[in-house]
Amino acid sequence: MAAVAAVWVAHGFAASGAHAQTRAQHIEKVANKRLQGAAYARVTGLTWDQCVAKCLGDPQCSAIEFYRGGGVVFGRNPHCRMFSVAGDVRDSKYADIGYKRPGPGPRPSAPVTTQPSEDPALRKSEARKPEQPRRADKDVDDRSVLDLPRDPVAGAPPPAPSPAPKKAEPKASDPPGRPRSIVRPDEKGPAAGQPPRTDYHVVPVYYGTDRNRRDIAGKRIAYGSDRASRLEVGQALVTVPKLHEVPKVERPWKVTIPYTSIVLYEEKEDPARHFTIQDLSAMSRAELLAKIRARLGASSTYRNQALVLVHGYNNGFDDALYRTAQITYDLGFDGASFLYSWPSGSGLAKYLYDRDSAQQAEPYLTEFLQMVLNETGAEKVNLVAHSMGSQLLLPVLRQIKERNPAVASKINQIILAAPDIDRSTFAFLAGQIRGVGRGITLYASSNDVALQTARRFAGGVPRAGEIAEGFGPTIVPDVDTIDVTSLGTDYLGTNHSTYAERTALLRDIELLFKAGQRPPEKRFPLLQLVPTDKGNYWKFP
Repeated sequence: MAAVAAVWVAHGFAASGAHAQTRAQHIEKVANKRLQGAAYARVTGLTWDQCVAKCLGDPQCSAIEFYRGGGVVFGRNPHCRMFSVAGDVRDSKYADIGYKRPGPGPRPSAPVTTQPSEDPALRKSEARKPEQPRRADKDVDDRSVLDLPRDPVAGAPPPAPSPAPKKAEPKASDPPGRPRSIVRPDEKGPAAGQPPRTDYHVVPVYYGTDRNRRDIAGKRIAYGSDRASRLEVGQALVTVPKLHEVPKVERPWKVTIPYTSIVLYEEKEDPARHFTIQDLSAMSRAELLAKIRARLGASSTYRNQALVLVHGYNNGFDDALYRTAQITYDLGFDGASFLYSWPSGSGLAKYLYDRDSAQQAEPYLTEFLQMVLNETGAEKVNLVAHSMGSQLLLPVLRQIKERNPAVASKINQIILAAPDIDRSTFAFLAGQIRGVGRGITLYASSNDVALQTARRFAGGVPRAGEIAEGFGPTIVPDVDTIDVTSLGTDYLGTNHSTYAERTALLRDIELLFKAGQRPPEKRFPLLQLVPTDKGNYWKFP
């Protein structure tokens, strides 16, 4: 890990961005937490204020951990740890953490001092106070993030007035590159007569699906696993709790009978603690396009960009919506986010059904992508296909390239996360779509249990997203293959959704969408170049 830290120091990489030294910054404190990962510096004998000052004065520093002393190690002295990239967070009675944020921070009630002062009575809920100006029609409360200063994608109804000092109106001179979290017209407020909710944010997701409708009587529309053989479009409003921890999808826990859909007990859904669907509306294409254009018109950080997610095997419609909202929220993506949901059987025993469903969905995904590319006004369209979704996306991209190369030029980045597709087929299709988009990135792993299982269905041939012993990673011209094995450490799970469940990968995806710099180690110095006789690939250490 020391070598990793040295790489970061050598490249002068700072998560706070290229403007870190030219704009005001402050440290947002989160009490009673510790940071996982390797710090590049550890200094003893500092106070919290001194630790803050040291981080603010170092462009490499993006987060700090201040250990107050005590705990299981008797007599351990207070110290300050500084991080270039912060890892996961855990609870601690003996430490506080802080993240570097743009802007001067909340205006103090006392005369301004040279450094922020520590408030020992600071509550956990106050650790996420707004860092940006607030209007009466905006909610700019920041969310809890692990390694990046970002604002929420969409706000909930504004909270009741508090004695906290008022913020100034946003100005044209405000630092660029930060979404302003406008409450959009397509984000509904509380029902009539109900008090405003201030404990969640709302993320709009625009969807297309060829699933058959299975509405929940008296509640809302819904989609099942049957094939409708037609395209339906609409909008979902997904709530994200303010207590959300990047990069989780918090959902009610439930007890089921293994290998069945029988639920014995399920926790009650609460938007203050869980991702929920606030509203789901099927729409005409004209209605949907009007909402999408309004969303794109208000975008700033990802100006006029679209993100389209194609989910993988064993995914229900609602689960795919939650994943799309989570990625959108954790990236701070203020462009238009789309989900294409093909009719997965949503069951471990439905692999063959899912494979056929993905193939039959090609004309409907083609129609949906052509709408996104031609009619929304998006200038850059980013595509993310997970698992079996790659079997669907790649042939569709070939068709779009053949029919209208000019339209295909709007595609920005293509990300294939753990692609469940035959290696030879992948190599062929990757050659067929060469020149589509500004780059193709493949995330692969050697500990992906789901792909190991899929290999058995495929006669023992490794999948494109699998780094199998004796085979190595899939290396194809004009495709950046990145080994993410070290990030998938959930040995009791499948390690199949690492692309959305690890902050380092989310950071790499963010950098791809914003700048698309290549080769990968130039945009993300943590990545290690691995030359082979078949070509180069990269890996997370």
